[in-house]
Amino acid sequence: MTFDPMRFLRGELRRSLHGPAWHGPALCEALADVTVSEAFARPASGAHSIAQLALHAVAWMEEVHRRLGGAEPDEPARGDWPAVGPRSRAQWDSLRALVASTGDALEQALTTFPAEQLTERVGSGSHNAPLGSGVPYAVMLSGVVQHIGYHAGQIVLLKKALRR
Repeated sequence: MTFDPMRFLRGELRRSLHGPAWHGPALCEALADVTVSEAFARPASGAHSIAQLALHAVAWMEEVHRRLGGAEPDEPARGDWPAVGPRSRAQWDSLRALVASTGDALEQALTTFPAEQLTERVGSGSHNAPLGSGVPYAVMLSGVVQHIGYHAGQIVLLKKALRR
């Protein structure tokens, strides 16, 4: 059997979003049982809400998707920590759906991304860790999967704090 790096990366992305993730709940799994009040609560001083974490993940998935099309790296169009909007059931349901659809769109984009480009650098500038630029596409794609897992873990911890 031949190793297919694009199939591997698509699988990693899918598992980080929908599961089953090796580390615990995937992002969409972690969000599935969050109530509206939990989504917008801030149980720890200075901590982001679950809704903020979800929209932050969306913003960076959108930015990675944009870069796959050849765009120069930049901050996400929504901003790094976009405002989540009104605290309502409709807003929360819409945000959870947006997480899933944005991740699915990114996975779909990987079906046409050429494996030969995985070793090419993202953008024309030098390495910028906060921006995630100047690294090979393979590193950026691995990074977005790690980013999703990191925030899924934060959401699990926030849920535990809110449910005490």
